[in-house]
Amino acid sequence: MMTFLKTILIILLVYFGLKFLIRLATPYLMRYISKKAGQQFEQFFGNNSNMNSQREKEGSITIDKNPAQNSQSSKKVGEYVEFEEVE
Repeated sequence: MMTFLKTILIILLVYFGLKFLIRLATPYLMRYISKKAGQQFEQFFGNNSNMNSQREKEGSITIDKNPAQNSQSSKKVGEYVEFEEVE
């Protein structure tokens, strides 16, 4: 009986100990993750904006447009059913 109580006590201590440690470590972990995400964001978008500004001269105008698509959709969505309202 005594070993059963010791086992339950150890399990409870480990559970609450891990719960406490996770609450302490969570802010540091979130700060680390957000810092890494910010660095990747700067690396990806920072390089693209620098490349675009170097490629085009200041004051030049460029217009990008997609070619017109002449295909019209001939898909039937469904049948129209007439109905009369009955009062």
